[in-house]
Amino acid sequence: MVFGLFEIVFPLMFFIVTGFMVVCFARAVSQWHKNNNSPRLTVEARVVSRRAHHSSHMTGGTAPVSTSSTSYYATFAFASGDRLELHLPSHDYAMLAEGDVGDLTFQGTRFLSFVRK
Repeated sequence: MVFGLFEIVFPLMFFIVTGFMVVCFARAVSQWHKNNNSPRLTVEARVVSRRAHHSSHMTGGTAPVSTSSTSYYATFAFASGDRLELHLPSHDYAMLAEGDVGDLTFQGTRFLSFVRK
């Protein structure tokens, strides 16, 4: 029996896309579990940089709709010289300025709070 290209490529792409989604989901659950099992730490830190990542997406159909989102990040430096970049909610990002010094509370890779001194 002779198979056409579609009969080979479609199932292959389906399994690749499905596998990618499963791997992404497993990584997210693993990171969430790791954060939950990490201790909550409060250490003195300095804000060394801030950045915002903007992304936009078009959803198809008869009336295409454009959606956009922004993710906010800040990099904190500790007295030991170590640095840590954390994802922040927009309201916390707006309250930070580079050079701020204060007490950073985090759990794994999860930002909890920053209290300026």
